Amino acid sequence: MNDYERIARVIRYLDEHHAAQPDLAALAGHAGLSPYHFHRLFSSWAGLTPKDFLQILTAAHAKELLRQGNSVLDAALDAGLSSPSRLHDLCVSLEAASPGELKSGGEGWQIHFGFADSPFGRCLIAESLRGVCHLSFVDGGGESAGVDALKASWPKARARRDDRVAGKLAHRIFQRPAQRNAPAPLRAFVRATPFQARVWRALLQIQPGALVSYGALAAAISQPNAARAVGAAVGRNPLAYLIPCHRVIRETGAFGEYHWGRVRKRAMIAWENARHVPKPPPALL
Repeated sequence: MNDYERIARVIRYLDEHHAAQPDLAALAGHAGLSPYHFHRLFSSWAGLTPKDFLQILTAAHAKELLRQGNSVLDAALDAGLSSPSRLHDLCVSLEAASPGELKSGGEGWQIHFGFADSPFGRCLIAESLRGVCHLSFVDGGGESAGVDALKASWPKARARRDDRVAGKLAHRIFQRPAQRNAPAPLRAFVRATPFQARVWRALLQIQPGALVSYGALAAAISQPNAARAVGAAVGRNPLAYLIPCHRVIRETGAFGEYHWGRVRKRAMIAWENARHVPKPPPALL
């Protein structure tokens, strides 16, 4: 069991037993670790204690993050949402394939793909000469299914496995903001309709630690009555985490569904938001 799997087990346990306010010993036992090793693991992964982590997972906290996220999108809307990148912790330029490129299915291209570890489990990352073209999470040993999905997107491209390249990309993508040192922009290249590309570029305006609702996202692209269509576009995002569809939740503060699992979505939101929470006193829980 890797670190993320232990964290995911604890998040599920907290969801089911939050009313009982489980202590450190109970959480450690559920993770299969001693209290000392569990606290060390959790603090290293999340950057805060399990108790503060639980606060981030509540609907009340999510609603506050929604207000912050709506303000971010309002500012981006005022600026015209013309930039294809976000000027936050990870600058991503997003380019959509042309109709001719979609029709060719990647013929004549070389795509390098590989598997790497991330804070949210093992992932599959692929890159073409035009940029990162696939990022998915692999659960339960489903590597072959992940590769099949990649090849289905670009059926005529030559795919070559290179875990070293994937590891370097994962390091850039999942590095904590404080550890980044003015990196060069990361290019992303996707299959997308014009509408999907607009939604995904709007998502890139949402800074880590903020959330938006589907309705606010629809308004940001000047389609205020298209919240359902926006939700469909969010669900078809081919670049998990990199295009931050996990930052979109319901108006009520409910986290909602996520292609890569509800628990992973909650883990991503809390992991990103941890840096905005005041550091707790040096207690174990």
